[in-house]
Amino acid sequence: MSVPLIDVSRLLKRFDKTVAVDSISFSVEAGEIFGFLGPNGAGKTTTIKMLTGLLRPTSGRALLGGLDIVRRPEAAKRLFGYVPDEPNLYPKLTAVEFLNFVGDVYGLDVGRKRSRIAELLELFELRANDGELLEAYSHGMKQKVALCAALLHEPRIYFLDEPTVGLDPKSARLLKDILRAVTRAGCAVMMSTHIMEIAQTLCDRVAIINRGSIAAMGTVQELRNLQGDATLEDVFLNVTGGAADAAAADVRLTNFVAGKR
Repeated sequence: MSVPLIDVSRLLKRFDKTVAVDSISFSVEAGEIFGFLGPNGAGKTTTIKMLTGLLRPTSGRALLGGLDIVRRPEAAKRLFGYVPDEPNLYPKLTAVEFLNFVGDVYGLDVGRKRSRIAELLELFELRANDGELLEAYSHGMKQKVALCAALLHEPRIYFLDEPTVGLDPKSARLLKDILRAVTRAGCAVMMSTHIMEIAQTLCDRVAIINRGSIAAMGTVQELRNLQGDATLEDVFLNVTGGAADAAAADVRLTNFVAGKR
């Protein structure tokens, strides 16, 4: 039996008296795109930060390719690429300089690094701007550079936190195609998103986290079957309590419109 590329067991994160992530467990296999959904403040980004070594868990364990991210952080971090919810780039570098720096961090061979940078900048249509400082880039362009950095060393695992935010439709489609390609090659992808259409059409399995706990997990069809073949959006709203909020909002909107007439 193969070992999951991402294996999370009873992972918990507490900030003082607040439990942000409450003893969650899940795994992601090679060749799988795993969607991580939840309302704002549910614990998505906190979970991803623990898996990438940016936050230390209060308790529990996370293994990446069999390596404990807490006990063997350097070796584990070589296995993944990470795109945060906000691109964290060095504004006084150009795209080429930044990607060269990232390649050096991962110890890429000079020739391979040069060819990969050229390929990725061409793929994301950044060649015309590769000599400009990153501080002059739009949010969408910065997001593309962050994606290039995550793909650069050809990792086995990808952590993507809202990766399509700021991307134009063409670039978002390109990203979807890339994710399908890397999973066909045996990589694992864990992706948080608020866009139900992306989760429904792209993800092999989905976990819905709410108030720090996993409220539902399975394939999209399995989750839809829980509520009579409802849409994934309906399932999401029902398991996170959003359905009641939406109904209340409809009443308020109806009253507001009626009051305007």
